[in-house]
This record gives sequence, C-alpha cells and structure tokens, in this order.
Amino acid sequence: MPGALDRLTDEIRACRVCVENPRKVPLPHEPRPVLRVSATARICIAGQAPGTRVHASGVPFTDPSGDRLRDWMGVSEEEFYDTSRIAIVPMGFCFPGQDAKGGDLPPRPECAEQWRARLFDHLPQIDLFLLVGQYAQSWHLGSAKRKSLTETVMNWREYGPGAIPLPHPSWRNNAWIRKNPWFESELLPVLKSEVRARL
Repeated sequence: MPGALDRLTDEIRACRVCVENPRKVPLPHEPRPVLRVSATARICIAGQAPGTRVHASGVPFTDPSGDRLRDWMGVSEEEFYDTSRIAIVPMGFCFPGQDAKGGDLPPRPECAEQWRARLFDHLPQIDLFLLVGQYAQSWHLGSAKRKSLTETVMNWREYGPGAIPLPHPSWRNNAWIRKNPWFESELLPVLKSEVRARL
C-alpha cells in the first residue's frame, strides 16, 4: 500500500490546475509534472521549471545545464539521479511555455501555491536545499533574499548550512560566472563538500 508521500506524488503527477483553474492564462499545452522525491533524500535541488527537453523526456536536467549543475555539485550522473539521495523539486512542475523571443516563461505560480508546502511537510529529512535561480530563492529564503540574484548568491554564507543559493547553470550565464570569480573559487568548493557529506 503506498505511503502518504507516494499518494501525494501521484496527485501532483496528475495535476491539471494550470489548465483547468489557472491564475491567469491557461497552460498552452498538456501538463506533464516533473519531480523526483523520496522519503530518504537529504539534498533537494529546488529549480525553476522544466524546459522543452525535460517536458519531452520527463527527466529533469537532461541538458547542458544539468551537466554543469552536476559538475558544480561534484556528483556523477548516477548519483544525481539516485532519488534515494537527491530530490529534485522545481518551483513549477510543468514546462511553462515560451515567450515571444523563445525563452522559457517563469514557473507557473499555481504549482507552489497548490503543492509546495504540502510536499515539504512529507520531506523532513532534507537538510540541504540548492536554490537554483531567483524563483526558488524567493520562496525558500523569503525576506532574507537580497534585491538581486547576484547579491543573494554573493551572500551565500548567511543561508548555510541548510541552503545554498545558486545561479541557473545555463550556459547563458557564462558572462555572470566570469564576472563573479568568487563563485567558482569560494562557493563551489563548499557546495561540493556539503553535497558529498550527505551522499
């Protein structure tokens, strides 16, 4: 018989709130919620929302951004996708669609409102949150979040040891990484160490 977490995960995977009861414009395609959780994972990657490739595959971070994030964390692909150790819970579970320029839209707000607090009530074992991008940082850090993503990530020591804010690992952020060398020299070694301690 499935436990409470399994039942909740099944509910989330069947969710259609952004189509049937949206806050504003309905999701322009069929929902496909993507998340990975377990009762034993201690690390949670809180990202933004699936992109087109993840919408097609149903597997998070199956793209160059995922390669970079795994490198930042110092984990293999096998470790990264071991749900018993690492949970992946985006702010929006479904691909939100694209804007007129071909960029991904922000995560749908319905997801966090409907599911996030309930889901984390069933994940008390998580003691390290990797907050990827401003949407996850806003939700998890609340008023402790700084005015900009750069300021939030720059002040990462204030949120530890239970949360580490990160920029999105997209290759579009290469310029940001070059402009902020402290990210690779100071933050990433600590990130790798905190992740390794929990695997």
